[in-house]
Amino acid sequence: MKLSRSLQRLVLALSILGVASSGAWAGRVVIVRDPAVPQVEFAARELAAALEKTGDTVDLQAAPGAGAADASRIVLAVTAGGLPQGFAITREGENAWRVSGGDAVGAMYGGLQLAESIRFGKGLARAVPSTGGPAVVERGIKFNIPLDARTPSYDDTGDAAQNNIAEMWNFDFWREFLDDMARDRYNVLSLWNPHPFPSMLKLAKYPGVALDDVCATTLTPSYKGGSWNEPQGVSAEVLQNLKVLKKMSIDEKVAFWQRVMKYARDRGIDVYFITWNVVVNSAEGKHGIDGRQDNPATIAYLRECTREMVLTYPDLTGIGVTAGERMKDRKDEFAKEKWLWSTYGQGVVDARKEDPQRKVRFIHRVWQTSVKDVMQDFGSKYPDPFDIEFKYAHARLYASPTPPFADELLKEMAPYTLRCWWNLRNDDIFCFRWGDPYYVSEFVKHFPLARTAGYLLGSDGYVWGREFTSRDPDSPRQLEIRKHWYSFMLWGRLGYDPTLERPFFEKALADHFPEAPASQLYDAWLQASRVVPQVNRFHWKDWDFQWSVEGCFDQQHGFHTVDDFIKVKPMPGSRMISVQDFVKATLAGQNQMDGLTPAAVAKNLNGSAGEALTSVKYIRKKCKPGKELEQTLGDLEAMAYLGQYYSEKILGAVELESFRASKDPKRQAAAVRHLEAAARHWKEYADVAGRQYKPQLLARTRVLDWAQLLEDVRRDIEIARKGE
Repeated sequence: MKLSRSLQRLVLALSILGVASSGAWAGRVVIVRDPAVPQVEFAARELAAALEKTGDTVDLQAAPGAGAADASRIVLAVTAGGLPQGFAITREGENAWRVSGGDAVGAMYGGLQLAESIRFGKGLARAVPSTGGPAVVERGIKFNIPLDARTPSYDDTGDAAQNNIAEMWNFDFWREFLDDMARDRYNVLSLWNPHPFPSMLKLAKYPGVALDDVCATTLTPSYKGGSWNEPQGVSAEVLQNLKVLKKMSIDEKVAFWQRVMKYARDRGIDVYFITWNVVVNSAEGKHGIDGRQDNPATIAYLRECTREMVLTYPDLTGIGVTAGERMKDRKDEFAKEKWLWSTYGQGVVDARKEDPQRKVRFIHRVWQTSVKDVMQDFGSKYPDPFDIEFKYAHARLYASPTPPFADELLKEMAPYTLRCWWNLRNDDIFCFRWGDPYYVSEFVKHFPLARTAGYLLGSDGYVWGREFTSRDPDSPRQLEIRKHWYSFMLWGRLGYDPTLERPFFEKALADHFPEAPASQLYDAWLQASRVVPQVNRFHWKDWDFQWSVEGCFDQQHGFHTVDDFIKVKPMPGSRMISVQDFVKATLAGQNQMDGLTPAAVAKNLNGSAGEALTSVKYIRKKCKPGKELEQTLGDLEAMAYLGQYYSEKILGAVELESFRASKDPKRQAAAVRHLEAAARHWKEYADVAGRQYKPQLLARTRVLDWAQLLEDVRRDIEIARKGE
C-alpha cells in the first residue's frame, strides 16, 4: 500500500521520535566539569557510566570545547551562594543540560540525580529536569567499629564484629561503602568505639600505648549471659589470646585513616568518632592509666588523645562522647560533665591553640545524664558548634514511625539554643532485607525539624561491614550496605527528600532488578516489611538485649514463650491492647474497646504475610529470578512466615489466658490449635531462613539458629496443653 506524502512525513517523524526516546538519538555526550573538585568528578563518572550503559559514548572535558556537532552536552557546575547540598537540573536547548549545585556536594547530588534519571528513562532524551535540597541537613550512618580485639567497639562478642575486624583496615571496603553512602545521599559517617586511640594515634608523651598490627582473639565467642568486652573493658583472657590478622605499623595505621577520611570528604561525607566513658582498654596499666574517674593520669591521657586526634586527622569533622555506662554519679570536681570537659573539651581547646582555624563539631549524647548538666558543665564552655544526641526510638527503629520518647527531651531542650542528633537504633532486623517507603517517609516527617541536627542510622548489636552468613556468598562477600541496598537507600534518600513516592521506588526496583515486575516486587517488599514493626509494637521491649524479633528470644532468659506474650505490654502510644487487658475486659462483658485488640493485630499480621507470599509467588511465575532477586524473595518469604508465626502465637496467647480465667476447655483446645499452627509456620520460616543463612551469634542476645529454636517453639504447645 502506498502512503500519502503527509502520512510518510508522520511515519518519519514518529520513527525519529522513537530513536530519540530510546536514548540513542545523539550517540555522543560531552560532560564538562572541573576534575579538581572530587565530588563533581565522582558525579561525572557516575553520569558517564549511566550514559555508556544506554549506548552513548562519553567525552569528559575540563572546560567547554568544540566537541562534535551532533554531541549532547552536560555541564556540572557549582553556583556561588546557592543552597548547600541543593541542586537544579535544567535543560538548555535541545541537546544541552546544566547541573548547578549550591556547593560541591549539591553539584554531586545533582549529577547523581541526572545519572539516575538517565538509567530510569533508558537514556538522556528521557531525563527529567528537577531541583532538590535536603529536608534533614545531616543524614548519617552509626557504625560500631571493631578496630581490633584490643580496641573493640561497644560489644564485639557477636560473629558480625569478629568477622569484620580485618575489613575495617581494607581500603577497598571503605571505597565501596563511602561511594554507596554518597549515592544514597548520606553525608555523615559516625564511627563508634569506646577507646579507638591506641589503634589510631602515635602519642609521643605515651610510648608503648600505640598498637602495631591488627589483632583478633583466638578465643571462640560464646553467649554467657552477657558480653566479654562491653565498656567495662577488654578482659585479660582476650588480651592473652591474640592472633595477628594484618601486619601494620602505627604509622601505616594513621596513614590509612587519613586516607579514609580524605576519601569520605571527597564524597561529601563528614566523619565523627564517638566514644563511651570511662574506658581505656589496652592502655590500662600503662603510665598510671586506669578506668578510675578520679585518676589524674587518665584525665591527662585522654586530654592528650583528644588533642592528637584533632591534629592528626585534618579531615575529622567532629567527636562525640557518652556520659554513661561506666561513669559514676559524683558531685565533686570529677562529676561526669566536669570530667568530660577536663578530657575531651580541654583536648579540643589544646588542639585549637596549635591550629586556631580548626573547627571541631561536638556531639554530646544525652544518656545517663541531663541536658541541664550537659550545658552547665560542658556546653557553655565549648568553643565550636555543639549538639546533643538521643536514642529517638530507643533500640527499636522498626516499631513505630512516630515514637514518643523524645517528648520529654524536647522540654529539657526548651531553655537552650540546642539541636539534637536522633540516634536511630536498628537492633531489630539484621538478616532480612527490609523495605517500606511509607514507614520511612512518615518517620522522617515526624522529626521536630527546628530542633533536629540530623540522624544517625545503625546498630549496637551488629556490625554493618561485609555479610558473613550467606550460604551462597559472592566473592568477595557483599557489603551489608549493598545487600540491604533498598533499606539503606530509603533512609538516605527519604531523609534528603521525604516526598518521594511509589513511582520513584518502582523505577528504582526496575533498575536494580530488570527481570522482575516492579509493581509486584514493591508490594511484596512493602507487605513483608510491615511484619516486624507490628510485632515490636505489640510485644514491646525497649532495648537491644531485651528482645530479638528474628529469633523470639533475649539475652537474659532466652526464648519468649506464649506466657511472655501474655504478660508483656504493647508499646506506649501504640493503642494496642495487651492480652491480659483484653481477656479481662472480655470476661467482664466489655465488647467495645478503645484500641487495637490482639485479634486485630493477629489479623493484620496474617494479612501482610499473605499478601507478601502471594506477590512473591506471582513474581516467580512471571520471571526467572537472578541470584540476588531470588535471595531477596527468600528474605520476603521468611519475614512473611515469621508474621504468620506471630499471628498464631498471639491468638494462642489470647485463648490460653482466656482458658486460665474461665476454665473453658474449648479455649484450651483453641490455644493448642493456634500454637500448633504457629509451630508449622516457624518450621516454614526456619526452612527458608536456614536455606539462605548460617546460624550466628548475635552480640546483644544469643545464638540465632532457627532450626534449633523449633524445640522452644514446640514447648509453647505443651504449655497450652498443661494449661497451668
